[in-house]
Amino acid sequence: MSKTTRLASAIGFVVVPVALALAAAAIGAFPIPLSQVLAALVGKADPQMATVLYTVRLPRIGAAILVGAALAGAGAVYQAIFHNPLSSPYTLGVANGAGFGAGLAIIFGASSILIQASAVGWAIVSVGLTFLLANASRSGPVTLILSGMLVGAFFASLVSFLKFVADPYEKLPQIVFWLMGSISAISTAQLLSILPALAVAGVVIAAFLWRLNAISFDDRFARSIGINVTTERAVVLFAASVLAAVVISVAGIVGWVGVVVPHFARMIVGNDMRKVFAASLSMGATMLLGIDLLARTLTSGELPLGVLTGIVGVPIFLFLIVRGRVSFE
Repeated sequence: MSKTTRLASAIGFVVVPVALALAAAAIGAFPIPLSQVLAALVGKADPQMATVLYTVRLPRIGAAILVGAALAGAGAVYQAIFHNPLSSPYTLGVANGAGFGAGLAIIFGASSILIQASAVGWAIVSVGLTFLLANASRSGPVTLILSGMLVGAFFASLVSFLKFVADPYEKLPQIVFWLMGSISAISTAQLLSILPALAVAGVVIAAFLWRLNAISFDDRFARSIGINVTTERAVVLFAASVLAAVVISVAGIVGWVGVVVPHFARMIVGNDMRKVFAASLSMGATMLLGIDLLARTLTSGELPLGVLTGIVGVPIFLFLIVRGRVSFE
């Protein structure tokens, strides 16, 4: 890749999500001129428009950016470690564990913050169980993936049980809505509550990115240059799982972002994980900003975010397969 191409890509990774965020702030049931959007950023907008922006649009835009970036970044890490193009932030059972935690809290009538905490807690429990099962056999990444599938299936069964016993008129609709994914009701307080965990997990991953290049290439090569593959793989996987868990706790289950985006990132920047991770953060935010904009403008109502990511993500992934782009070469 030439210097000009690299510069254009770097500019695009900043300009495109910013432009889409401005569009998302302006477009909606109550249109807001771009001049008022920009004025609101410096506290000079019309009071009525400022209220809509600050209480509805901007928290939602922030949520789309954080959720999309976290899922895509975690997906890039998972795919690099497992060397598997189908790996995603949900590989180790994170989504189903979070779904069980949220469903359990909903059935007991918990507040939104307790639902969020329960989702994170059970997501981490599912990851812990996956590591325990994998360590019991003392095998490699394949066993870890299989353990994640088993744990995920177990928690999926528990979620089905919760749906069966839930009050069909009140609790069941809440559980189903949560599982379909949405950022429509996320508040600024919820976003602020997940920022510390996202920041810590992101810093941990960033510190290990150069090691991920070696680990994703070959375990023996990584060990030959002094990398403790087993320990460092576990640390990075746990950090990536935390990224996924905390955003799932506020947005519900949003699929395909963590699967599709890392492949596009590698197409553009190559296989260096330091570049792939950064590109995935930007492209994940961009993808979810765009899909959320569709979710609230395609119909008079609002489509569930998780449904739309599947409708958009599956054809994109099929396109990548047909073009032979689903690889690490």
